[in-house]
Amino acid sequence: MIPDAHRLRRGEDFRRVFRAGVRVRSDHLMAHSLSEADDSHAPRVGFIVSKAVGNAVKRNKVKRRLREIMHPRLAEMETGSLFVIRALPNATEAAFADLETEVGVLIEKARKKQQNRGRRTRPQT
Repeated sequence: MIPDAHRLRRGEDFRRVFRAGVRVRSDHLMAHSLSEADDSHAPRVGFIVSKAVGNAVKRNKVKRRLREIMHPRLAEMETGSLFVIRALPNATEAAFADLETEVGVLIEKARKKQQNRGRRTRPQT
């Protein structure tokens, strides 16, 4: 179980991550990530599993798996980071090990993409 201090719950937090963060994708998951340097909160994670994934049993199974995968990774994440994982419709067909690998890859991709975004400079006019 993910502690309350590490959970994203408010809609405005999710919207902020979608609008200002980076997006990365794998075969079964899509992730949105945002690092807030000025914020000193614990790293927080949120999950989106829509009805397109399947019935309530399938959706809850995917959510349980994702929570279990993310729990040990919270210690590795930077303070002030927000991370949202969206399950794609084929996520129910994925094995736990596949989802675990994909989450690790998504975290690394998002970290690199955020670093590259910070290095960009605007062209001189």
